[in-house]
Amino acid sequence: MFPQAPEATVTILERLGHEVVFPEGQVCCGQMHANTGYFDDAASIIENHVNTFAPVLDGEWDAIVVPSGSCTGATRHEQALVMEHVGKPEIARKAEQIAAHTYDLSELLVDVLGVTDVGAAFPHRVTYHSTCHSLRVAKLGDKPYQLLRAVKGLELIDLPDSAVCCGFGGTFAMKNADTSSAMLADKMSNIMSTRAEVLCAGDYSCLMHIGGGLSRLNSGIRIMHIAEILASTEDAPFEGNVSFAPATEVN
Repeated sequence: MFPQAPEATVTILERLGHEVVFPEGQVCCGQMHANTGYFDDAASIIENHVNTFAPVLDGEWDAIVVPSGSCTGATRHEQALVMEHVGKPEIARKAEQIAAHTYDLSELLVDVLGVTDVGAAFPHRVTYHSTCHSLRVAKLGDKPYQLLRAVKGLELIDLPDSAVCCGFGGTFAMKNADTSSAMLADKMSNIMSTRAEVLCAGDYSCLMHIGGGLSRLNSGIRIMHIAEILASTEDAPFEGNVSFAPATEVN
């Protein structure tokens, strides 16, 4: 749905001199199914994930990078649990081994590569939303902030209650729409209070939820994944970024 996040990830890593491989057998990590309790359905998806990324265990790749804190968290904390639950301990063991080589983009840059300044330039006023899974499951801490503060020309504005959930939560938003909408309203109020031009986050699921709400308010605030901002330079602004079009009357 939002390919610009992985496209930007490739742009950043190749700029830093790394080779990026995209295994075409990959699909979903199984997070949505596992979070909702459909372990049997999640198991076949997770088994595909394990088989697809198994070459990292043989040293064919050095690391697996994920431009999504929620998927990073699911790989580390859900995949092995699900496979144990369905009685496949060998797959669970391999899932744990693969998880040890899996990093969110900000982790890979800051902790593994030791980089905070990736050569980005983005002369705009930006506020950052700490998504629940990136903060509480993947435990990224201030790594995204370190990267954003190093971007040339970027003005980073603190988001009030940045650690509070936006109300998306995958199927939560569909099954508990009223509660989700109320949480979204609070989040949008805080975002608009910053007068930021761009809302940035590390998960496009949350950006999709918030961006839809901001568009219905005709707020004019763009949504962008952190990778899109880090991929932008003075000479080559990243062209993959998108924003939700302002809401319009439909007759």
